[in-house]
Amino acid sequence: MKKLVMTATVEQRDAAFRAMDRIVRTNDIPAGATVRPLATGKPLRLEMDIDAYVARQRNAGVIVVKDGQIRLERYALGFSGDGRWTSFSVAKSFTSTLVGAAIRDGYIKSLEDKVTTYIPDLRGSAYDDVSVRQLLTMTSGVRWNEDYTDPRSDVALFNQHKAEPGEDVTVSYMRKLPREAPAGSKWVYKTGETNLIGVLVSSATKKTLSAYLAEKVWAPAGMEAPGFWMLGSTGHEISGCCMSASLRDYALFWLFMLDGGKGMLPDMWIGEATIKQASIDVPGRGYGFQWWTYDDGSYAAQGIFGQGIFIDPKRRLVIASNGNWPTATDPEGVGKDR
Repeated sequence: MKKLVMTATVEQRDAAFRAMDRIVRTNDIPAGATVRPLATGKPLRLEMDIDAYVARQRNAGVIVVKDGQIRLERYALGFSGDGRWTSFSVAKSFTSTLVGAAIRDGYIKSLEDKVTTYIPDLRGSAYDDVSVRQLLTMTSGVRWNEDYTDPRSDVALFNQHKAEPGEDVTVSYMRKLPREAPAGSKWVYKTGETNLIGVLVSSATKKTLSAYLAEKVWAPAGMEAPGFWMLGSTGHEISGCCMSASLRDYALFWLFMLDGGKGMLPDMWIGEATIKQASIDVPGRGYGFQWWTYDDGSYAAQGIFGQGIFIDPKRRLVIASNGNWPTATDPEGVGKDR
């Protein structure tokens, strides 16, 4: 799917990002019985033309929620509040949250457990020495290339990989990777490892990620609408990518985080997950459990082509946006003033 997205025109992506469930196989994420209403607060006073900003950023939607009230909400690119937009790597933060839920439920015993305890098919690979914590923080030391412009990168080759019958496609690819550094010593951004986290959670809970997300996040958070999650070639959700939801429900997830996880997560989980666990060699920033962190206590989830959520717990502030930048990682500067 990423290969198709990378070669599509901007206009084709505008249509595809709001209709992934009609293009690829997905699992539904059912909404719960009770919706958490988002009240409308006093509109923000801005010293800018917000509609011009949305057009320049190629935002499909942007929402600002302060103290549980919507202070700004805008849509474009044929998208609306009733639609669902793909998340790309924003999904990583949902996936890591399910690890916390699985620990609270007793399915995962400890972050210090070896990954192979839950994914036995990785035994004999470079992941023998890797803990669940190191997988969450992308510090496994296993070699991976995430260059979206390189057709020989791992992120490209993974999407073309064909697993043997009976094998999970993620495990089949990842177990062949070599080690480049001792486990825990080096941070490298790796979508493939988030995909492994999804396999780990599914293996530990004996549930699909979509079903477990519906149980532990969607219903407790009071999501307004069902979501859906893209499936890989062997039937697991692609947990490093490609969950789709409405813009308001993305914002509600972050309110779920601000509210401590509604009893679905261990007491210390959110505090530990959203602070710097690994250095990314950028001053003032770091990486937590699949969250981008800032030294002022705020944190964010980010996806290619302009998907993002920013959370500032001190100000009870959530900003969520969907978009379709001209290029995946925005080298032309469209999103530089976020």
